[in-house]
Amino acid sequence: MNRARLIVAATLVGASLVAVHAQTPAAPPMTSVLAGKKFTAPIKGPAEVELMKPETKKEKDMVVTKIKVRNASAAPIARLTVDESWYDKGGALVAGSKGVINGLLQPGEIQTITIETPWNAKMAANQWVFSHANGTVPKPKRVDKMPSPGDKEPAAKPAAAKKK
Repeated sequence: MNRARLIVAATLVGASLVAVHAQTPAAPPMTSVLAGKKFTAPIKGPAEVELMKPETKKEKDMVVTKIKVRNASAAPIARLTVDESWYDKGGALVAGSKGVINGLLQPGEIQTITIETPWNAKMAANQWVFSHANGTVPKPKRVDKMPSPGDKEPAAKPAAAKKK
């Protein structure tokens, strides 16, 4: 008797699943999220960065350093990071902190990195170390002025005409 009830119940469940499956609409076709978009992979290895003179100020109990940076590489830089270390007059490490640009810094893009370090009366000198998610920034180049987005690089000089 139990087998008969089990067979009837299984038949009803199977029939209801077939009916539900027949009523669900077909899923739309899969399309690529990046279809038609240009994507440049972030740089791997050494990157080139330009920076202006950093501004360091004491604000309450913090020393705030703001560094304006520009990506001088041909590819985006992922998660640009600046590690700041503070030393006393004898050269011993006193404090340190880190500033980060989350996401990608596109080629030619300019952003400001802010580093906040707890103030210590022994602070005398500091040092910055630049890096990114896929490598290092071996020699950040200091510049006096950042180019505006509309500026174009100077065109190459035309070759001099040959004298006859």
